[in-house]
Amino acid sequence: MKTYIVIGGSRGIGKAIVETLLKNHKVVNISRTPPEISHENLTHYACDVLKDELPDVTEADGLVYCPGSINLKPIGRFSLEEFREDYEINVIGAVKAIQNYLNVIKNGENPSIVLFSTVAAKLGMPFHASVAAAKSGVEGLVKSLGAELATTLRINAIAPTVTNTDLAAKLLRNDKMIENITERHPMKKFLQPEDVAGMAEFLLSEKSNSISGQIFEMDCGIVTFKI
Repeated sequence: MKTYIVIGGSRGIGKAIVETLLKNHKVVNISRTPPEISHENLTHYACDVLKDELPDVTEADGLVYCPGSINLKPIGRFSLEEFREDYEINVIGAVKAIQNYLNVIKNGENPSIVLFSTVAAKLGMPFHASVAAAKSGVEGLVKSLGAELATTLRINAIAPTVTNTDLAAKLLRNDKMIENITERHPMKKFLQPEDVAGMAEFLLSEKSNSISGQIFEMDCGIVTFKI
């Protein structure tokens, strides 16, 4: 049984990852609010990753950083502060977590880190300037750290398309919008949190031992295909 640190595991994709990992592993969840689940293998620390000192964890085999943002509006309506906030939550928070737990994870079994990007980092979409810029920073971090830590641990990122979570609720708020989102994807579907959790579990496992520095597009075809 391994131990994984999940930051932001109380909602959405993070919650699905926690629930998936708890089937076979111990999970240390760090988030502002506790997950709506209890389990003998689950330890929760209430913490704002950007403002608070991260809790001490003495043993861990991997880290998943889940916090993100979907802040969509025309470029003229974005404030510089909003750009900074998106960069802070997506990039600086991930860097803080990695720096804090790197030495612990290095000593783990088959150590692995999983971060999150978005299809918007590769597919130009209106109103996505801030999140696309921030998540592009995440992708650069994965490539650079993958090289720097190649003999020590693995680091990869998942870049999901629209996923049925609270974070994407504005994009899926009625039947017409759900239909439009579905039709935009060549596979005529969008993601559920459990889909992404399965990929995260794979990237943490021995099954991905030869994979590092990669960005995995879970795009339902929207980036990959033109149909």
